[in-house]
Amino acid sequence: MNNSTHNRIKLQDGASVPRIGQGTWFMGEDAANRAEEIAALRLGVELGMNLIDTAEMYGDGRSEELVGEAIRGIRDDVFLVSKVYPYNAGQGSLIRSCEDSLKRLGTDHLDLYLLHWRGNVPLEETVEGMEALVAAGKIKRWGVSNLDTEDMKELLRIPGGEHCAVNQVLYHLGSRGIEHELLAWERSHKIPVMAYSPLAQAGSLRKGLTENETVQDIALKHGVTPLQIMLAWSIRDGDVIAIPKAASRQHVAENAAAAQIRLSDDELWMLDEAFPQPAWRVPLDMI
Repeated sequence: MNNSTHNRIKLQDGASVPRIGQGTWFMGEDAANRAEEIAALRLGVELGMNLIDTAEMYGDGRSEELVGEAIRGIRDDVFLVSKVYPYNAGQGSLIRSCEDSLKRLGTDHLDLYLLHWRGNVPLEETVEGMEALVAAGKIKRWGVSNLDTEDMKELLRIPGGEHCAVNQVLYHLGSRGIEHELLAWERSHKIPVMAYSPLAQAGSLRKGLTENETVQDIALKHGVTPLQIMLAWSIRDGDVIAIPKAASRQHVAENAAAAQIRLSDDELWMLDEAFPQPAWRVPLDMI
């Protein structure tokens, strides 16, 4: 993977991020894996996947601590993303949560701060708190996660809501519900989708993904793995940011290489046949 324009996406404010970044869910939870996980994250940055996504929820902050160690000395090369629990998304607690995340990450600012999912705190209050964090220089920009179309419409009616940079949602070959409405709506408002678990947690979220004959045949044709085909599929249109987790350097290298895979129209049609888009609106998929 490289940092060519083709492999990057521009946010509304002009910031450039890679089409494939790095997720960190379940990382930092086992001391025996720490050195390899840190090496994997650093290799990912070297290979152009300089967006690293974490959250205060992941391992009760241990993922943020791991990321903080991994980016030490290379912070300026990283687009750093973290997320706040819904119950911490009120004004006072939002600021405290952000400051706690910054301490664990060993940095003075986040490039992007997300509401992890919608809870009981009014969106107006969360937007006001996010805007205050931007004004204070603690975050560069903010966004949301796990919001469906009606939630996004409500968000954009709120003063300041138009500053929402991304919506991070579950999206992979076996979970295509956002294609029915949400994805098109976000494109029309120039709010990129950030796809979490684009590999369906190595296929475990949808039985038969990696074992599917079509996926395997296309992978064989390209000389890559089924997971790389799934990742290439998730970024096929050039405006979705995928954040697969990779806890080993080998997996990181495979993810980076997936950015170079170009699926033909025939191959995309075959994948559509094997894993069709829902014909009707379905509730937003979440894990």
